[in-house]
Amino acid sequence: MIDVNLRGVLYGIAAAYPVFQRQGQGHFVTTVSTAGLKIVPSMAVYAATKNAVRTVMEALRQESTDGVVRTTAISPGYVRTELDASIDDPEVREQIRHNMNDFGIEPEAVARAVAFAIEQPHDVEIGEITIRPTVQG
Repeated sequence: MIDVNLRGVLYGIAAAYPVFQRQGQGHFVTTVSTAGLKIVPSMAVYAATKNAVRTVMEALRQESTDGVVRTTAISPGYVRTELDASIDDPEVREQIRHNMNDFGIEPEAVARAVAFAIEQPHDVEIGEITIRPTVQG
């Protein structure tokens, strides 16, 4: 989880940042999670990796005040995805699947949020977006 959720983002930044500098602009959009906003038992490491990415994005934003790089962290709540397939604990997996089926939003809603962030003029940065079902606690 740490390798994918945190190191993967860091490797992506390291690869793309020089390209952004050469072209004079770029936009990092990362997926964090509402699991990092509301910590629940059995998801501590997952939440920690997502909060680490949130912190990296904010630091990168603060370090990139030359206008070359924009950053946006998207925190989705329950979205109808295959996330539950990666969860080892059968009880947690079933609860997440149940919630996604009962009230999860469609992935297209998250895509619209990403589009909103990247369609802003280059001098506007949408730093964070939280998007979740209206009934999610």
